[in-house]
Amino acid sequence: MDQSLIEFYDSLSSVDPMELSESVLMKNYGKPSLCFVRGNGAWLYDSDGNAYLDFLSGIAVASLGHSHPKVAAAVSAQAEKLVHVSNLFANEVGPKVAAMLNRLILQGDDSPDGSVFFANSGAEVNEAAIKLARKFGHADGRYEIITALHSFHGRTMGALSATGQRSKQAPFEPLLPGFTHVKWDDVAAIEESITDQTVAVMLEPIQGEGGVVDPGPGYLRSVRELCDRRRLLLIIDEVQTGLGRTGAWFCFQHHGILPDIVTVAKALGSGMPIGACWAKEEVAAAFSAGDHGTTFGGQPLAASAALATIRELIEIDAPARAAELGGLIDKNLGGCEGIRCLSGSGLLRGVYLEQPVAKRVAELCQGKKLIVNPIGENTIRLAPPLVVSSSEVDRACELLAESIREAS
Repeated sequence: MDQSLIEFYDSLSSVDPMELSESVLMKNYGKPSLCFVRGNGAWLYDSDGNAYLDFLSGIAVASLGHSHPKVAAAVSAQAEKLVHVSNLFANEVGPKVAAMLNRLILQGDDSPDGSVFFANSGAEVNEAAIKLARKFGHADGRYEIITALHSFHGRTMGALSATGQRSKQAPFEPLLPGFTHVKWDDVAAIEESITDQTVAVMLEPIQGEGGVVDPGPGYLRSVRELCDRRRLLLIIDEVQTGLGRTGAWFCFQHHGILPDIVTVAKALGSGMPIGACWAKEEVAAAFSAGDHGTTFGGQPLAASAALATIRELIEIDAPARAAELGGLIDKNLGGCEGIRCLSGSGLLRGVYLEQPVAKRVAELCQGKKLIVNPIGENTIRLAPPLVVSSSEVDRACELLAESIREAS
């Protein structure tokens, strides 16, 4: 045993975590402004014991709040039982999660059942969706995918190539070929871009990182009809919107459609890294053994968190809670000074400001112990836990309105 390594390990307990972050972590996230050490429900606590009302939820991840006892108990019990086996073998947890996702996505639809591929993040399941669509169209030479400008699908090379944001793509060119980016909320633009090589259209039902941008009435339904007419797959990226956040189990259900492929992650594991790519059976059948894989996808530990999360989201009727509390945000912020309009649905909301002061507003909110997220110069994103109380919504809206007035 190398005693010096043990001593170095022990010394880390007395090092300031902010300083350590600065010295040993890559700078791709920028300099952190806070270090949180614990959380409970809609609250986060820093090392000095200060409590912050969290209206970002780890970017729509902690839908059940922080350190939910049922999820923690499930993970603890599974950790003592079995953490990981390779995907050469089955485990008893992952298939149950897949069955529940199948039920929540189909919602009694008469279409055939679907199948699920598990990975560890939203980018990875979007990568899987891209590969699945290409494999589906491979026999007749179709591989191109149409996506929307200002979309965001992840930072792996395939998902980044699908993303419709040049600022995120430019440093990593050349990107994966085969993607066409068209104007959001414009069905005609999609139709004009279809070629003999097009296999799929890939969209978010609400553009999240692009600014919480809603589709117009009938847009997604018209895209579904277009895909049916032109024999194209419709891929819906529900990584940020899925599992109750917008007031339905999946945001596409607001529009009365069923995609061919659905991706979900973020909220699925309540903070444990797990994502899922669901596809209709006839589409999923394009994958055969060895076509795609991941070491950790669907392993028992992460799947135990997902199974407990889904059960609790059902217990609290997450879609109904999100719809009700989203209405309370509308009531509190509608017509407030400095706010131009609100976007989004349920508890995924964009607060559009009259002036380009979003970053300053977020800083002022943090000073008032409220966590919100500036996306763009004039937009604040709100994505609180679905277990947030009405009094906590009232308080957050009060602090946000104060901060907007001060910044303006």
